[in-house]
Amino acid sequence: MESKIKILSDNRSASHHYHLSDRIEAGLVLTGTEVKAARDGKIQLKEAYGEVTGNEAWLVNAHIGQYSHGNIMNHEPVRKRKLLLHRKEIDKLLGETRVKGLTLVPTKLYLKEGRIKIELAIGRGKKLHDKRESEREREMDAEARAGMRRRSKE
Repeated sequence: MESKIKILSDNRSASHHYHLSDRIEAGLVLTGTEVKAARDGKIQLKEAYGEVTGNEAWLVNAHIGQYSHGNIMNHEPVRKRKLLLHRKEIDKLLGETRVKGLTLVPTKLYLKEGRIKIELAIGRGKKLHDKRESEREREMDAEARAGMRRRSKE
């Protein structure tokens, strides 16, 4: 049986700013109004990153907008949120980020079987010339696809 996945937020700028490698799925500890706001798509992952401190993994700087019907029980939009991972995964991420100087980058937040999950990728920052090179490759691919489309119409 295939599980249904509904993407709630996608961090498209992550692949522009980082070379992304290993991807890990993690659960999130959220309050009730955060879950409702997330289901409404009021999430911004652009400035967010993951960190491992004190043998726990955290999602930092993720912005989840306030829920419209949350009244006085509403949540704080930007706060540290705990990531739910296995001990081995946390130890691996700790080694990658501390020793090699890599960053945990959230790539997407989605709904899977009624639970909100986040996909984290291990990223190494791109230099300006890497970004230009990626842009050039993307343009060349687009031109090639357009050429193939024109050719198939003839």
